[in-house]
Amino acid sequence: MSAAQTTSPPSGAGRRSSVGPNEIGGEVDTKGAVPRRVWSGTALLVGGRIFGSACTFAALWLLAGWLTPDAFGRYTFYLAVFALLDSLADLGTGQIAVQRTSNDPLAVLPVLAATRRIRLRAGLLGVALVGGGALAFDEPDAAWILLASLYPVTHVLELSATVYKNKISWRVPVAMRAFASALSLTFVLTLYAADVTRPALYLCAVAAGSTIANVGLHLAARRHLPPVLASERPPARGIFKAALPLGLAGLCAQAYFYVDNLFVRAIEGPAAVGVYNLGVRILGFSIMVALFASTAALPWFAREHAAGRLGSAIARLAQPLFTLAGLGAGVLFPWSAELLSLFGSEFAVGAASLRWLLVAVCVIYLGAALMTGVVATGKTGAVLAITASGLGLNLVGNTLLVPRLGIEGAAIATLATESLVVVGACAVLARIGNLPVGGWRTLLWLGGPLGFLAGSWLSSLLPLG
Repeated sequence: MSAAQTTSPPSGAGRRSSVGPNEIGGEVDTKGAVPRRVWSGTALLVGGRIFGSACTFAALWLLAGWLTPDAFGRYTFYLAVFALLDSLADLGTGQIAVQRTSNDPLAVLPVLAATRRIRLRAGLLGVALVGGGALAFDEPDAAWILLASLYPVTHVLELSATVYKNKISWRVPVAMRAFASALSLTFVLTLYAADVTRPALYLCAVAAGSTIANVGLHLAARRHLPPVLASERPPARGIFKAALPLGLAGLCAQAYFYVDNLFVRAIEGPAAVGVYNLGVRILGFSIMVALFASTAALPWFAREHAAGRLGSAIARLAQPLFTLAGLGAGVLFPWSAELLSLFGSEFAVGAASLRWLLVAVCVIYLGAALMTGVVATGKTGAVLAITASGLGLNLVGNTLLVPRLGIEGAAIATLATESLVVVGACAVLARIGNLPVGGWRTLLWLGGPLGFLAGSWLSSLLPLG
């Protein structure tokens, strides 16, 4: 995930809210402070993500020592590809479904019907691209890869969770995500116990867990859907046109986050992909607080924008998180090799790329809040322009740097891309007078770099070598 991935929030910007302009979920905002519901919602989402990440890292740790380097590289490569398939299958429909139904319960059924059709077609396109590509290029176990690539189609059923999002009730969706992670890990452990060494079968194990959870989420949400006869609304119109900009922006964000896998695999080989992706997974785990905090804060940002206080709101949310991110990334920075060695001594060669990715973590904590601020203004065209520019820079960066520097070049391209996202978001916010600077609070933005330097210095004194 990256800063621009906050363009996929659980509730859309620019829609009218059923609560007052100074209220967030029943809380009255009198001082402009971050509402408690933003932090509590973040805590719930982060808790679920921590569990899921723990399951993912357990599987990676197990398979890093079990599979051959090339096999492990292919496994992580297709995990990245399936992340792109998830974004393609969504194509902005999740946000649009919430925007169109949160204040109009009778619109749920026609909107879900329209968004499901879009997801089905996009999911099948992904199957053709990935599964068909595996067959066309004669990938090892291509038939199993084709089977695994079918799971994003089940995101059609996941749309039923719109009823939970409209209620701002994340317990069931988070529980189902945790269930999916636990199932996937269980299936991986079962294959491991059976001495399976084919990476495509482990991909199917992960996909099976996600598939079952999507079905379970639909069954849980179905009883909250209105009866078929309760809605006499005509079919929803304009769904695809409304969803496409956000969908393309999300797809660009996912693409520039994972496209370096293609360059690394083609130039350095599949073994190098495995080394690089461990660092990417560490980055993904490290940025989850930024992404979920921004996701939870979006309705508040939208209201603060309407009240002319968006810049201040962004600063209040992002500045403490930016400082903590700098401190945490700085603590890990001197021990990058040792951290990767936990997965096996052969992975320590990725230390240089991980250091660049840790710097990128700090930038993402800044960019996540800024991009969410842009989304809150309703400027979806600007969001797409920023993410598309980021993808273009990432492609150029990987083309120039990976042949010279290997996986370290891919990490530098990631850092450059995330930096461009920050610059682009700042430019948009400055143009509309919502740049989060001004007054003494501007000095608090120094917390990120100062925290990084302090954390790195203090951590280097620890006797961990």
